[in-house]
Amino acid sequence: MTQTHPKGMRTCFAHSPNEAGQPHRLVEHLRAVAEMAREFSKPFGGDEAAYYSGLWHDIGKFDPEFQRYLSGSRSRGPDHKGAGTKLACQRLGAAGLIVQGHHGGLKAQANLKGWLAEKAEAPAALQALETARQSIPDLEPKTRVKIPGFAAKDPVKAEFWVRMVFSAVVDADFLDTERHFNPGKAWVRTTEHTLEVLWERFQERHREATQGATGPVNEIRSEIYHACLDAALNPAGVFRLTVPTGGGKTLSGMGFALRHAAAHGMKRVIVATPYTSITQQTASAYRQFLGGNDHEDSPVVLEHHSMAEPEDQEEYEGGNLWRKLAAENWDAPVVVTTTVQLFQSIFSNRTSTTRKLHRLAESVIILDEAQTLPSKLLTPILDVLRELTENYGTTVVLSTATQPTFQAINAFKSVPSTEIVRDFQRHFQALKKRVNYDWKTESQTRWEEVAETLRGSSQALGVVNTRKDALNLLEALGDEDAFHLSTLLCGIHRQRVIREIRDRLANGSICRVVSTQVVEAGVDLDFPLVMRAVGPLDSIMQAAGRCNRSGLLESGRVVVFSPQDSRPPPGPYTMATQQTISMLNAGPLDLDDPDTITTYFQKVFSISDDDARQIQNVRKELNYPEVADRFRMIEDDAVDVIVPNYGEPGERRMVEASLDKLRNGTPEARLLLRRVRPWTLQVYRSQVAFNERSGLMAQVMPGVYEWFGDYDPVTGIGGVTDLDPDQLIV
Repeated sequence: MTQTHPKGMRTCFAHSPNEAGQPHRLVEHLRAVAEMAREFSKPFGGDEAAYYSGLWHDIGKFDPEFQRYLSGSRSRGPDHKGAGTKLACQRLGAAGLIVQGHHGGLKAQANLKGWLAEKAEAPAALQALETARQSIPDLEPKTRVKIPGFAAKDPVKAEFWVRMVFSAVVDADFLDTERHFNPGKAWVRTTEHTLEVLWERFQERHREATQGATGPVNEIRSEIYHACLDAALNPAGVFRLTVPTGGGKTLSGMGFALRHAAAHGMKRVIVATPYTSITQQTASAYRQFLGGNDHEDSPVVLEHHSMAEPEDQEEYEGGNLWRKLAAENWDAPVVVTTTVQLFQSIFSNRTSTTRKLHRLAESVIILDEAQTLPSKLLTPILDVLRELTENYGTTVVLSTATQPTFQAINAFKSVPSTEIVRDFQRHFQALKKRVNYDWKTESQTRWEEVAETLRGSSQALGVVNTRKDALNLLEALGDEDAFHLSTLLCGIHRQRVIREIRDRLANGSICRVVSTQVVEAGVDLDFPLVMRAVGPLDSIMQAAGRCNRSGLLESGRVVVFSPQDSRPPPGPYTMATQQTISMLNAGPLDLDDPDTITTYFQKVFSISDDDARQIQNVRKELNYPEVADRFRMIEDDAVDVIVPNYGEPGERRMVEASLDKLRNGTPEARLLLRRVRPWTLQVYRSQVAFNERSGLMAQVMPGVYEWFGDYDPVTGIGGVTDLDPDQLIV
């Protein structure tokens, strides 16, 4: 597999030949990765460190034994990280972890010295390093590699900076490898979809959509929208978008983000929502204004919620290669994801999960329903948000009707923030009394009683805390025409159900809906009656935002009840629910007054440990595996399950064909996973073995499964709720 130059030096290769038989020359790969990583890292002063880390990351492949492995003469590739890590540690210090971790993930600084003694001083590594120096005359810099001052002085800032440079190097490595193995599609990019173009398109379509809209609610939405456009010209930083439910913050927030990004030369807009289910609905709403569709290989709006990334390996040749390249890298101008995906990626140490992190720099990040961030992790989360705005050119928007008092947390106490809608209290007062609250929490209510109240209205919505409760209420309702919304439905199914619900509400048809919290954010539905199981106060207020949303009635009715034979999800959700009940017992609550929710969050934060797992201390030690282990927003992780038996015949054939390719290994894996994402839902990892034994699902690739069980046109997949631990996959 090696060639000989006229001078007698061998030509070495980075990877095996692609399907066209074309080799991947090692020096070309190293230079391509270095140049790409340098560009990715420029916004945060990591360009030199990223360039040399990229140039050094695979120099261990100059080892003749590794070249024999690529030619098929060896069954397993020898370590190829030692030579590059040796150079990186000499020139970059602890940032040598970047090269060491480009396969297998970021490790702990405390273990680096011992690892170097074993790997970097081995004869093969030293020989590879010498060959690299002969093959690449400019392998080492003539001067000291620049590291920005903020990363050199503070260990926590350094910890995050290493993450970001690592992300740039890993993404560049994956992209160049993908380009080699799939030259026809791997380098598809959305260059025609600049944020300036999208901002112009958004303005035009927003004018068309709102033209002729009248009434007090539409007037308030217009005021909020224009306040967002005015505030967008402010410098980058932290912003608070406080808008009452029904005030149109989903579109107004995007208007702010696009104009702000276009005005300041920023690169993308990232919207993080609290629940897996809402990503599909929010992405769909944005596509109506920005264009694109669900199945594009190079989308305008990318929906990404999966945490199902392949496990890191020391090498990714063979079948594992396609799984590695399937990892998402957020290369679209608008990304809609979940807060779980966003923050668990930030604190992960794995290559496949972290490759997208450098895209956070010079971006606008909208945290939709910011109040749902877990209180026990607020210190590390807020610290990273502050760091992004201070040193990475990022803007953060805290968007919600129930604005949390994050300034009470030390990590955010001194961070300046700008209120986008300065007189937001006036809008809350103007929309006051759109609904009347009927509190029935002193005693427990049977599901049959809840169902009877829902049947008393031709159009009604029942919102409960868990998927299990949703199925119980649906059974009690006994209405064959009732609709069901939860994450037991795949994304495209939920989208179509919501569309039919909107049509029925608009034409006055009978429409009764049972839902989990999937309707509490990013879903523009309007019912005269909403029943909400008691839960956190902010969730109750969000559910109320689906009642008399357009203000067409004199007053809507919101019934808050305590369901019998039910319990809310454990942990912070239960704690917040108990705090709500405590406030109710103390006297009447005015939920139209923003001060009420301020008091609520102050009480919740006062009894919470905002760094319960001491993550900040571990970050100071640059112990990346331990940080990843401690940072868990949801204790029971989930896997992606693709549903091939939903949709039109042509859609089913497309999903089946994509599954076949993914199962057999393909360089198109990342693009195929994007294509089938609308037919994907999530199942708790603790339920996987049970479902596999039952023949309900089987693995397609690590973290991705195919569903073989029945798929009900109303309730979606079955067989998973008996083991449901009632966490927040709603």
